[in-house]
Amino acid sequence: MSYQIAIDGPAGAGKSTVAKAVAEKLGYIYVDTGAMYRAMALYLIRRQIPAKDAEGISRASRGADITIAYENGAQQVLLDGENVTALLRTEEVGNMASASSVNPDVRKKLVELQQALASRENVVMDGRDIGTCVLPGADVKVYLTASTECRARRRYDELSAKGEDCDLKEIEADIRQRDERDMNREFSPLRQAEDAVLLDSSDLTVEEVIERILALCR
Repeated sequence: MSYQIAIDGPAGAGKSTVAKAVAEKLGYIYVDTGAMYRAMALYLIRRQIPAKDAEGISRASRGADITIAYENGAQQVLLDGENVTALLRTEEVGNMASASSVNPDVRKKLVELQQALASRENVVMDGRDIGTCVLPGADVKVYLTASTECRARRRYDELSAKGEDCDLKEIEADIRQRDERDMNREFSPLRQAEDAVLLDSSDLTVEEVIERILALCR
């Protein structure tokens, strides 16, 4: 039997950083579901399909081939055989992913892929609806969050460190909009699973968050 750890939460809560570290410490596979949605978003952007064109998104999504491969222990996201990992973290792709992820056909396609992987391997998976929809029977479920201000500051620091020009107020407004969209979408909205442990990382270090999740696994 595979062992499944689900980490959900809003944008900028540190889910990816924490999930990667927990997977590494346990020797499990880290499945970045957000990266898979971003790959789908990149696929749609390349086909010049507008975020508002639900029918076009539904039609196009069926033809996308998105898989995850591991090279030297690092996750690589493949879109139609092309390694697109380095192209997935732009604001344009992030916003398209948030808009297109509400599409039921996009979700259906990617959830099937995620569930198949989790049935074969011990996994740590992070996203918006892992504990509620993708892996409802996960062994450990965590809802990781932080204040909007804290999440915006982290994103600002991350972009600034890369030398990107950014505005803290704009980032905070973008995060608020994304939360609103994710929590109120019709399909698989962002919410804490009834059996998930709430973990607020606003005043915790990354190491403290990782240790708390490992303690839950133990």
